[in-house]
Amino acid sequence: MTQRKGEKTTISIQEHMAIDVCPGPIQPIKQISDYFPRYPRGLPPTAPPALSRTGSLRSSTASQQSEGTASAADPARDDDDLDRAFGAAAAPPPGKKEEEPDMEGYDSDDSTTLGTLDFSLLYDQENNALHCTINKAKGLKPMDHNGLSDPYVKLHLLPGASKANKLRTKTLRNTLNPVWSETLTYYGITDEDMVRKTLRISVCDEDKFRHNEFIGETRIPLKKLKPNQTKNFYNCLEKQLPIDKTDDKSLEERGRIMISLKYSSQKSGLVVGIIRCAHLAAMDANGFSDPYVKTYLKPDENKKSKHKTAVKKKTLNPEFNEEFFYEIKYADLTKKTLEVTVWDYDIGKSNDFIGGVSLGINANGERLKHWFDCLKNKDKKIERWHTLTNELPGSAYND
Repeated sequence: MTQRKGEKTTISIQEHMAIDVCPGPIQPIKQISDYFPRYPRGLPPTAPPALSRTGSLRSSTASQQSEGTASAADPARDDDDLDRAFGAAAAPPPGKKEEEPDMEGYDSDDSTTLGTLDFSLLYDQENNALHCTINKAKGLKPMDHNGLSDPYVKLHLLPGASKANKLRTKTLRNTLNPVWSETLTYYGITDEDMVRKTLRISVCDEDKFRHNEFIGETRIPLKKLKPNQTKNFYNCLEKQLPIDKTDDKSLEERGRIMISLKYSSQKSGLVVGIIRCAHLAAMDANGFSDPYVKTYLKPDENKKSKHKTAVKKKTLNPEFNEEFFYEIKYADLTKKTLEVTVWDYDIGKSNDFIGGVSLGINANGERLKHWFDCLKNKDKKIERWHTLTNELPGSAYND
């Protein structure tokens, strides 16, 4: 294509975009409007030249046409004109430094987009209960193809997390800002638990045809709570944190049991009360168990110390309220161990062991304290919650 004398060199937008690419850190991409600045009619003659539809540069003043010969002969001046034409809208004013984009604000880490959770915790010391009120979540990460999620919240107590101590809310459909306003309660929480346990709160997305997907979690050490005082939390959800694998698998929690002990001076014997269980492990395919409790006072030379409660059907939180009597001298209690085991009753096959606990002088923690409190307080009923583990207490003794 021939170029007339005095006419500026034309450059296509494709050529300009190729020239504009430069090595270095990635910068935000300019909008197309930055390359095609639009000016209102009656623009002063000093305004930079505009770009025509054909991609050629249009002279804005007659004086620039008269100076065309000089411009064509001066490549540096042409470069200035190009810079003014293509960078006029994006160039910062003189003396003002252009702000760099905050790269941290563009962090693609999932932890910045998981959402927040509003909840409150209350430890009812008198009733050994931990009340967890899940209020709402905001700005959850979309997990489904429609850009939404079907969120629910589940709770675990660590260490010793298992299905037995898992609680969960209902599922809310197609929302990133769910409002549950639901209270979940752990029963059988002791002061010892409040010192060493951590509550793990996870938000998940429910899928009907696939595995449920994890969105985010937050963890609260229970020692941060004060008895009988509600504490509110508004926490950002985090990525899934690793669970400590050093926990002994033999001490996996299988639920809680409330036991009462009383030595009766009048009857010269020990009264053992099996009051209730909570959060038992589900042993049947229907998600429940048919639990009953057995007690032994070991060592049992005559093998006559076995007692058994009635079976409670399809429940993980049975109430028994049964008492058993062991005729024994007070001085002999220091040599005895009370073994309590919980079983799932099955018809036509062996019953499943759910969990157990041992109380006596060889025990420790709350179990030892409960036994000593019974010995020190004759004729007084002492009730305590205890954690069931998958360790069979009788495994160390011969029946």
